[in-house]
Amino acid sequence: MKRTIIDASQLELNDRVVAIKRVSKTVKGGRTMRFSALVVVGDGNGHVGAGLGKAGEVPEAIRKGKEAAIKNLVEIPVDENKSIPHDFLGQYGSASVLLKKAPEGTGIIAGGPARAVVELAGIKNIRTKSLGSNNKTNVVLATLEGLCQMKTPEEVAKLRGKSVDEILG
Repeated sequence: MKRTIIDASQLELNDRVVAIKRVSKTVKGGRTMRFSALVVVGDGNGHVGAGLGKAGEVPEAIRKGKEAAIKNLVEIPVDENKSIPHDFLGQYGSASVLLKKAPEGTGIIAGGPARAVVELAGIKNIRTKSLGSNNKTNVVLATLEGLCQMKTPEEVAKLRGKSVDEILG
């Protein structure tokens, strides 16, 4: 995955809580309850990240998740009609997310966790299908993995030593 460090201080970031789980640990005196929050942040302009925060209270877990997501911001390519450059299958663990390029006017056709990622990334036209595991954390990370591995026609042309016209046919 191509990770570029992005200075989040100049970006206007929005965040979305994808999942909050109550987790418990059994100790000598009984069970201790804690919370785990999966948060996705993005600027709606090709920058998106996800983070997991864990704490004793829900607001604290969300805050920690948001901080973790900001640290994991990645830049993704978006083409001229606010879609992705090509179809791709993102995989993380046993979760796979099929990302399909869509023409203008299609909108976002995606399930809950994948929808949060693509909306905050600024993609307006895309079709996705979650395959394999439906664990929300893994689906979010598989979507991010797929988006990170996208290549623009310019990048592909440079790698192959050809012109963009030859690549696009």
